[in-house]
Formats: sequence, C-alpha cells, structure tokens
Amino acid sequence: EVQVVESGGGMVQPGGSLRLSCSASGDTFSQRAMAWFRQAPGLGREFVAHISHDGSIVYYEDSVKGRFTISRDNAKATMYLDMNNVQPRDTANYICVASGVLFNLGSWAYWGQGTQVIVSS
Repeated sequence: EVQVVESGGGMVQPGGSLRLSCSASGDTFSQRAMAWFRQAPGLGREFVAHISHDGSIVYYEDSVKGRFTISRDNAKATMYLDMNNVQPRDTANYICVASGVLFNLGSWAYWGQGTQVIVSS
C-alpha cells in the first residue's frame, strides 16, 4: 500500500506562482508513475499532468501547458507541481495519485486527499 500526502496549497494572486509537493510512503516510489489531478467546486476530477517513474516522460493537460511543470525527486520520494502565471480558473483541490502498477504510466490507484489552491485578487 502506498500513501501519498499533498502540501503547498494556499491563496495566490492571478499571475503568481506556487509549488505543490506530494510525498509518498513505502519503498516503491521510484518504480511508480505519478500524476496530478484537480477538482474545482461542483465539477468533476480533471487530469492536470503525469510523470513516468524515472521522470523521462511528462504530459500536460492543454490549459496548463507552458505554465505548470511536473517533476520528481526519487531520492526524496516526492513529486512536485510548479505552477506559474496562475489564473482564477486554476482554483481547485489538487490531488496527487500514484500508479497501482509498477513501471506503468496509468492505472492510477493511490489517491491523496488534496491540497487547496485558490487564485484570487
């Protein structure tokens, strides 16, 4: 079983920046792909970005391309989401998830509770 815990959320002004972190338990972090999703109030969960187990493959949802960067530090068992030029539409609960299948990009299984990001002036 893998447990993931997000941190780093908060309130930020439009055009500002924020770094989210996701820490994972266990000793298989470096073998698992990871992803960020988000859920705005009243809406469904939306994919944001994913990263392969070794960081060599990353993919972004169109609306965040060029503004958000996903990365990971396997030595620290931590994944990051650097958010730049944030906009009100980015307001959501940001959720970290780990793959349930080793070395598989997908099969999202281990979900965190999320960290809230509010973009407002």
